[in-house]
Amino acid sequence: MRRFKTSEATSGLLTDFTRDGGATTQRATFAVSADLIRVRQLRQWIFMASVLLRNATRLGRYLKSSRITARTSNERYVMTSRVRFEKVLEELQRNPYYDKYAQKIAKLQQTSPEEFLQRVEHQEKKIHEKQEKREKAANFYQTEAKPALEPDTQTKETCLDSIMKVDMIKNKSKEEIIKIWNEYHKQKDCICGTMTPEQYDKMFARGKQYSTFLLPLPREQGYEFIMCQFYGSEVHMTPLLWYQTHKENAPECLTMIHYTELRENKGIILMRGEFDTKLLQVQEAQCLANELQLYYCNDHEHRLQLLETFTNRPDEFKHMDLIAQLETISLELNNVETKR
Repeated sequence: MRRFKTSEATSGLLTDFTRDGGATTQRATFAVSADLIRVRQLRQWIFMASVLLRNATRLGRYLKSSRITARTSNERYVMTSRVRFEKVLEELQRNPYYDKYAQKIAKLQQTSPEEFLQRVEHQEKKIHEKQEKREKAANFYQTEAKPALEPDTQTKETCLDSIMKVDMIKNKSKEEIIKIWNEYHKQKDCICGTMTPEQYDKMFARGKQYSTFLLPLPREQGYEFIMCQFYGSEVHMTPLLWYQTHKENAPECLTMIHYTELRENKGIILMRGEFDTKLLQVQEAQCLANELQLYYCNDHEHRLQLLETFTNRPDEFKHMDLIAQLETISLELNNVETKR
């Protein structure tokens, strides 16, 4: 095989070519490396830009969702407040005293609706607490409920001797007896009073005809209805709610006992009212006694009509008529005091 011969000149040419070619190759390699770096940097920039864009998109979606949630929450709060406001206003309008304070309520609604709702909620809380106390008292007295009165015991009269010595007051005048009776009960947890025989006869004759009735009792937050029943010479009262729960075994809040021993000699009937201090104050017990006399001792046309309706036409009876009548009585008393 023929081989090429290498001379010194040829060797020199090869050497020069190798040197020149190496330099060219080295420059080319440097150029390629710089391009790769730029490409890699460009890729990194593109990647970082895509990450930033993706994060920005997510942030935008989150902010949009937050605004929607906040708007929805606000709308729900507004709707809830509005519904609550309307409910409170509807309940207030049912109160018998609403007309009296309607202007003040409307002014407070316009100037500060939030304060209006806060006041109503505060009052509702107080009512709820009082209702809980009454329920606890009802549960407590449930175990002490009296048995149903037998026919023989219903007409049995309580003797005055169990309260005071009748022999010691026989020689006293009517006025002296009334004074002694009132002084004796001042330090007692009970009320007392006196009646003429005519008043007594009218009350209990009417009590036989209308043996059961309701009396409205003013409370701080409205009225409570008290049921009264006549038994012999006694009048027993209990909250209507308790009567609906326990019927004839309902515990009493007030018992009015009338003593007739001095009827013939002194022309006077003595009354003693024993009440439960956990349920009634002395002013409330006296209020019930006064209402009872207004219905059963007086010949007031409208009050007699209420007795008749309650007994014989209960479907036509309206509880609000009792409240309206009580307010009328209050106005009459105020007018009498003004004239005096």
